Amino acid sequence: MIKDDECLDDLQNGLFIIQKKNGFKFGIDAVLLSDFAKETRSKKTLDLCTGTGIVPLLLSAKTNTPKIFGLEIQEEIAQMAQRSVEHNKLEDRISIECGDLKTAVSIYGRDSFDKITCNPPYMKCGSGNQNDIDTKSISRHEVMCTVDDVINVSAKLLIPKGRFFMIHRPNRLVDIMCAMRKYKIEPKRMRFVHPSYDKVPNMVLIEGMRDGGEELKLLPPLYVYNQDGTYSDEIHKIYGN
Repeated sequence: MIKDDECLDDLQNGLFIIQKKNGFKFGIDAVLLSDFAKETRSKKTLDLCTGTGIVPLLLSAKTNTPKIFGLEIQEEIAQMAQRSVEHNKLEDRISIECGDLKTAVSIYGRDSFDKITCNPPYMKCGSGNQNDIDTKSISRHEVMCTVDDVINVSAKLLIPKGRFFMIHRPNRLVDIMCAMRKYKIEPKRMRFVHPSYDKVPNMVLIEGMRDGGEELKLLPPLYVYNQDGTYSDEIHKIYGN
């Protein structure tokens, strides 16, 4: 089940995930996204840009959602995510599909989910140091999809009043907000994530509601590290330590 260029990592919650030894691996952003989305009850959740399937795996541990789907465009990565599902014996709850999110409506149908999560590529093509390795480039840059694509398709896949959760970079916030209003996913909650108390935020968590009323609640900031470089109490709580 595990190939020579892969490793099996312990998620410290009774679950394991298969990842490439030298490939793109999940980071704290996936952990924060799953924690941010966990309180909203769901009968059927979809994780777009699922990658290794980390968010569906974490949501399976953090929630009672009976059906969780993950969509990943890279076939090899999607197959690896499905093997993680099988290793954890979660086939009855989690299903990984290989496909382009821009065609997700044809895969799942309109109004199919009450919750969607997404940890998309953060950087526009041509910005940053675009990695020569294809899988890393696709994971980090908008090679295969943009913020507009993600929010557009999410609006079609969500049921009315369904919830949308995303983590992204603060410098893309205007793009995100404009797209959410454009496709009638109303921003409802937002939280900035700071590396430490004396640093500006480098991530932002956003929740929206399809066809929701106009009201945005700004949550207290989340600080990852204390001044001494140790994890903050809230991060320890999120990780379950």
